[in-house]
Amino acid sequence: MNLLPTKIAGVMVAETTRVADHRGAFARFFCEDELAPVLGNRHIVQVNHSRTSQPGAVRGMHFQHAPHAETKMVRCIKGRVWDVAVDLRRNSPTFLQWHAVELSAENDLMMVIPEGCAHGFQVLEAESELLYLHTACYTPTCEGGVCYDDPLIDIHWPLAVTDISDRDQLHPLLDEHYSGVKL
Repeated sequence: MNLLPTKIAGVMVAETTRVADHRGAFARFFCEDELAPVLGNRHIVQVNHSRTSQPGAVRGMHFQHAPHAETKMVRCIKGRVWDVAVDLRRNSPTFLQWHAVELSAENDLMMVIPEGCAHGFQVLEAESELLYLHTACYTPTCEGGVCYDDPLIDIHWPLAVTDISDRDQLHPLLDEHYSGVKL
């Protein structure tokens, strides 16, 4: 694996080398040793899978509050998605900036989203599937989110947003979020 930094500290893109022959292909999806610079003393404690049917659908922007903040590693195992991380760390030089990368079953890239960043994605191809590795278990009382179309972040989604859950539509705008909720 090759870890590529982005403009947002801690947000990384991991490149994986695929080995192919006449039988098909093989790629390493996770290696604790190679991901040690990202993981530190944390370990993967939960693995999730999602499938989203329609192009244009958005899931996000999600994060967990401390003490259950998590580092999340996301891979697309079928289809294509536009994966986004938003820096919500108040003291970060890239506070409220976002970074996006296309993840696909073909490019073998993985987005690493550190604690303090929100995560979401837009489906670019029907029936896309993601595999998520988490350093903290999902804790409903610690879940948080920001609105996918918050003007303070101004994410430029590549497609018109065609579907989003009721829960994700109800995430607060950041100006409202900052008035009463600690990130």
